[in-house]
Amino acid sequence: MVLSTWRVLALWIIGIMLGQMWTRLIPTILMFFPATENVPISKLQHRPFSEEKTHQMKDLAKDMFYFGYNNYIEHAFPLDELNPIYCNGRGHDWNNPSNININDILGDYSLTLIDSLDTLAVMGNQSEFKRAVQLIIDTVSFENCTTVQVFEATIRVLGSLISAHLLIVDNEQPFGDLVPENYSDELLTLAHNLMGRLLPAFDFAKSGIPLPRVNLCYGLENLTVNHTETCVAGAGTLVLEFGLLTRLLGDPVYENLARRAVKSIYGFRHPHTGLIANNLDAVTGEWKSQMSGLGAGMDSFYEYLLKAYIAFGEVEDLVIFMEMYKNILKYMRKGPPCQHYMREAAKYVNVDYATGKEINSWIDSLSASFAALQVLAGDIEEAICTHALHYSIWRKYGALPERFDFSPKEATVLFYPLRPELAESTYFLYQATRNPFYLHVGSQILEDLEAYTKAECGYATIHHVIDMSLEDRMESFFLSETCKYLYLLFDHDNVVNKMASEFIFTTEGHIVRLDRLFKVNIKSNLKADLTKVDFYSTSSFSSFRNQTATCAHYGHNRRYNLPLSRETFGQIESLIGL
Repeated sequence: MVLSTWRVLALWIIGIMLGQMWTRLIPTILMFFPATENVPISKLQHRPFSEEKTHQMKDLAKDMFYFGYNNYIEHAFPLDELNPIYCNGRGHDWNNPSNININDILGDYSLTLIDSLDTLAVMGNQSEFKRAVQLIIDTVSFENCTTVQVFEATIRVLGSLISAHLLIVDNEQPFGDLVPENYSDELLTLAHNLMGRLLPAFDFAKSGIPLPRVNLCYGLENLTVNHTETCVAGAGTLVLEFGLLTRLLGDPVYENLARRAVKSIYGFRHPHTGLIANNLDAVTGEWKSQMSGLGAGMDSFYEYLLKAYIAFGEVEDLVIFMEMYKNILKYMRKGPPCQHYMREAAKYVNVDYATGKEINSWIDSLSASFAALQVLAGDIEEAICTHALHYSIWRKYGALPERFDFSPKEATVLFYPLRPELAESTYFLYQATRNPFYLHVGSQILEDLEAYTKAECGYATIHHVIDMSLEDRMESFFLSETCKYLYLLFDHDNVVNKMASEFIFTTEGHIVRLDRLFKVNIKSNLKADLTKVDFYSTSSFSSFRNQTATCAHYGHNRRYNLPLSRETFGQIESLIGL
């Protein structure tokens, strides 16, 4: 979708009339000037995507990244995040230690700079990558005595440091010369330093589950928030980063701790349904909620089961993923099998982990990433339906609200913090199908972001998807994930796309080049309880794909049609009230 001429002209005239203050009023103005012609997909014919448009969208994604990144460097560095409306920075909230929305993430360690490193490499900016690495080496310290969340520090900071280090020491240098002058493994040293500060979270975890937070100076002492309740994603999404560091340093402790947490969570699954719930107590292992789903608090746990197998070749990871996926399909999926024509829309719901019965009528935005995981597992048809539902919600609002309720057919948690999940799934589905439909999806996401979230010095969180009012925050994942996935969607000749089978993305979107050395079996006495796993007798991934995958069935002829019939899209649109 493109911005209409009258819309641009109207905003230009209003800008002249109001002067500089007009940028503060953009969200209200946009209520009267919609960014896109929201014609239902069910009424659209399949359309090609021109090479010219592809280049335009690639340039827009790159410009979007640099507008955010350059303004962060100018107005916010060395603080953690950019405030894009008032053009300043923010770090740890020392005045309000209980503000976990900020303090779990911001540790006063130049988070946005660290999180952006491999995006610079992907976009081919070797000089800025090397400059950013040197800035980190010269200025970043973990001696800040901040209390942070183990999960956030792992995926955003530890993962990025490891990813960037691996890019630097790659002998082939596929992204060009990324080696800073006199580099001596400083990023790996920083990663090792940070890991040592996170380890106290495991000290008193008799259940195997790490405590959710640590103080970077004092471990479990002087915690500003001392809760023992954690979510399965927070406790169980550590294996990739911990496993990589184990292999780089030759120390099995890190991976063993992460695997122990995963196997403990798996061991707590309900004996009847095989499902796990969202939250549990890290000390006792007791479930603190009944809900099981695909969204916040659970999403990346499933993701890392499969990605850990792909990266490290540990068969147990695959077996557990297969068991989890089988039970997800059995209990959470509602509706007929996904196919080109369906009389009823399919969806995934939140259920009671003990009974498998639907527990509420909402989904959250993080579940939009599940389609990308289904692509990775080879279940393309299911991925198409999962993605179509979330894309339809985006079309309804011009963004993806944090929570959408099917019962009133409306958003019930109204903010959108520039999350990457829909862009990620769109990218993966295009890579798998080469259907230009997904280029149109990415184009709409980019243009809506540009129209609704661009602020004075960056891109801002949408506070309210109805009135499109903005909140003065640009989270680091906007640069590390959202911009990266959208750029890669349109940069068809990028190294990541040309060598797709050699790269894997962490849950924060950091790229890691797969290496046969990573598949070394690290000695461990930990064994998962697999006695009840009977999904398939074989442990090979190819067998799993043969039984679930539809890659081979997505023929070339389907690239020239909508991925689902217009009638099926109509069912989905009716489900969400579009």
